[in-house]
Amino acid sequence: MFNLVIRRVAATVPVMGLVALIVFSLLYLAPGDPALVIAGDQATAAQIEQVRTNLGLNDPFWYRFGSWLLGILRGDLGNSLISNVPVSTLIMQRIEPTISLMVLTLLWSVIVAVPLAVIAAWKRGKPVDRVIMSFGVLGFSVPVFVFAYCLSYIFAIQLRWVPIQGYVPLSRGVWPWLNSLILPAVALGSSYVALISRIGRAALIEILQQDYIRTARAKGASSTSVLFEHALKNAAVPLVTVVGIGVGLLIGGAVVTETVFALPGLGRLTADSILRRDYPVIQGVVLLFSFTYVLVNLAVDLLYPLFDPRIRH
Repeated sequence: MFNLVIRRVAATVPVMGLVALIVFSLLYLAPGDPALVIAGDQATAAQIEQVRTNLGLNDPFWYRFGSWLLGILRGDLGNSLISNVPVSTLIMQRIEPTISLMVLTLLWSVIVAVPLAVIAAWKRGKPVDRVIMSFGVLGFSVPVFVFAYCLSYIFAIQLRWVPIQGYVPLSRGVWPWLNSLILPAVALGSSYVALISRIGRAALIEILQQDYIRTARAKGASSTSVLFEHALKNAAVPLVTVVGIGVGLLIGGAVVTETVFALPGLGRLTADSILRRDYPVIQGVVLLFSFTYVLVNLAVDLLYPLFDPRIRH
């Protein structure tokens, strides 16, 4: 087990290095000139060129990438081109709403989706299965922002049960914090619930058709025992896999969700920075999201042996 952990951790190092190179390269080749944004529309060509020189935008690609990578290793993500505030400071100021949103979305999605998958697989072909799968198709078909606006109109504008926008920090109380995140979490988790429930249903249906399930039933095992002690336990690997993969949906959807609900998180910071061509902030946030996704999938890999001991070998 220890050797497995070492191999998995070592394998993430080149992956993270490649991610850093891709993130830096994409923004290096992206259209738009941050120097023009900083200098203003009335700036002369000489003034714009001076801003580019001061920012180091005229330096060779590998020199800029090396300097940026060394700064990351020292914990320095650079400064914002617009506000001149360290990127790490901007991230720390915005990270609480994003973490709160993603954790809450992950929790309610798993709590709802896994029972739905179990029920749909157990009642395969029956009306309850069709209803659950219809919701699954709907969750995948409706974009997050459309679902978010529908929820806002019904529960915030018409019923006035929850605030329509804004974020309340956890330090001001659990209920105000939760109340400000209910709609964003439900909207963001709609596609996530659909993903987990559909994949979980397919995995359980396949397992329920295996020989050892028929053997357990032939020995007189109860339906509950067959479902939870045999089928669901063996479906844990694909379920954990889809939960890990689905984190990418949460990261991508956070940008849209935070914009719709005016949450001052990293997604909103990313959207604002893209509009202003603030490259260091974009690079820092995208790199953080990418590393988070890599680490989540590393954690998923390390969880596999707990559910299937054969993976240790």
